[in-house]
Amino acid sequence: MTMNTRNFTRTLLAGGLLALGLCAHAATDLPGKGIQVLPLQSSLAEETFQTLLVTRALTQLGYDVLPIKEVEYPMAHIAVANGDATFMANHWNPHHAEFYKSAGGDTKLSRKGVYSAGATQGYMIDKKTADLHKITHLGQLSDSKLAKLFDTTGDGKANLVGPSAGWGGEAVVSHQIEAFKLRDTVTYTQGNYPALIADTVARFQQGQPVLFYAWTPYWLSNVLRTGQEVVWLEVPFSAMPGVQAGTNTKQANGRDYGFPVNNEYIVANKVWAEKNPAAAKLFEIMELPIADISSQNRRMNDGENRQQDVERHTDAWIKAHQKTFDGWIVQARAAANH
Repeated sequence: MTMNTRNFTRTLLAGGLLALGLCAHAATDLPGKGIQVLPLQSSLAEETFQTLLVTRALTQLGYDVLPIKEVEYPMAHIAVANGDATFMANHWNPHHAEFYKSAGGDTKLSRKGVYSAGATQGYMIDKKTADLHKITHLGQLSDSKLAKLFDTTGDGKANLVGPSAGWGGEAVVSHQIEAFKLRDTVTYTQGNYPALIADTVARFQQGQPVLFYAWTPYWLSNVLRTGQEVVWLEVPFSAMPGVQAGTNTKQANGRDYGFPVNNEYIVANKVWAEKNPAAAKLFEIMELPIADISSQNRRMNDGENRQQDVERHTDAWIKAHQKTFDGWIVQARAAANH
């Protein structure tokens, strides 16, 4: 256990937030009554919507849901696995496979039912540059003349805006730049991704070429739209690092964007989930379309980004899908009675 992990654990324990709910509770309409829940998410504000939707449902089941705590992915998986937190709603599989395995995997974590399916990741460039120079593959950037089109620092190399440290994708990007022999012509620009992407959008709006890592669901896909403003680049071949080594990253359409399709899961502490069948059933059956997440994220990017805005968006989604939401609660309560 690292010093950071021990400090994180001590902080939560000192605050009385360890709530595994190990005592038996009578099955009622409020199976979560008296049981505290601590949800985690990363510092990406765009994840709040997904997390809030889960907490709204847990509250309906009677759980005492504490405010969401921001913890980055590697530590969040460990905290949930150790029982220092209850769940995270933004686990992407296989994107977070290394974090999941390091935290103890299926032995310590519960991961059942896909929360949001079919997330795509990869590399994108603006369509104008792609069409003008016939660029369709990332491997073409080994040509210094093409790479120079995306130079934003004046060193003659392409600047590829990539994921922030600790997201999981940074290991893939670094590995692929090496595997595709792009080290001499492409620089991985890493830092605060939201800020870097805001700058990327501004450059695009000025008519300049852009090269960046992207994923869905995110507001960006509603601003720089696939096939209209931007296009995905294929990669020369599948090349994944670590536990994903050997993974075939080809999509169903036969194209290879360098990353496998991901599904989002709600991951919970395994012991807690076994003692709380209502919540475990809820985590298993909740489903949220990718398009709905991207749409909500777009509203945040357009200025509706305060906590009360996201809460309003969440409540509006529930109202628009009331029958579905109520169905989740009914199934969860039924699970508590078995």
